[in-house]
Amino acid sequence: MIITLLGTGTSSGVPLIGCDCEVCRSVDFRDKRLRSSIHLAVDGRSIVVDTGPDFRQQVLRLNLKQLDAVLFTHEHKDHTAGMDEVRAYNFRSGQDMPIYARPSVLAQLQREFAYIFAENKYPGTPRIQVNEVDNEPFDVAGVRIIPIEVMHHKLPVYGYRIGDFTYLTDLNYISEQELTKVMGTKVLVLDALQRNSHISHFTLDQAVAVAQRVGAERTYFTHISHNLGLHHEVEKELPAGIRLGYDGMKIQV
Repeated sequence: MIITLLGTGTSSGVPLIGCDCEVCRSVDFRDKRLRSSIHLAVDGRSIVVDTGPDFRQQVLRLNLKQLDAVLFTHEHKDHTAGMDEVRAYNFRSGQDMPIYARPSVLAQLQREFAYIFAENKYPGTPRIQVNEVDNEPFDVAGVRIIPIEVMHHKLPVYGYRIGDFTYLTDLNYISEQELTKVMGTKVLVLDALQRNSHISHFTLDQAVAVAQRVGAERTYFTHISHNLGLHHEVEKELPAGIRLGYDGMKIQV
């Protein structure tokens, strides 16, 4: 399995309009982050988790010609706003795009993209196949997916485990019961927004503590705000086996 970090930033990521901080002025490509999303290449299948506002740019940059399914973690716009772009894959494959999400996320998508869900669709509208999921394992194009429910302040969010890989974004709490699903994973991608406390995201120190408890061979942080600091400086502080992710990073599991 090869995981590509399509984006490792947040809506308060970099560069910010009008911001003149050192991160926004950085010429290090690792400090230039699009909204958080990943691509999974597993067993000949191509799966994306979340389609944020940068989805089109991300898949063009990856030259992603095949997409078999989309998973959604939650309903916030920085993770859903690019869903219209799946139409390109409809054109290529001639098939509807399977999407997988919990009922509350599907309801939000139906409100925001009413034209996609309409009974009488405008020609060329994206075609999707809706799959409702709950907190039980399910299969996507023959790939086994284990949901992991975490909390993003008061909003339930799904992380996902696929084999020895686990992806957890947008969270500041995970229960002991859900954490057991993560244990034993070899590669973990985990939310680490900034240094200061935040109402709905792990801080850097909190993310390090969770990563060390899980004990994955490799952990990469994502959903990074410009407030965290420069990539090359933050990486020097991190314990062995823990790194900052960056857009375009490829991870083999």
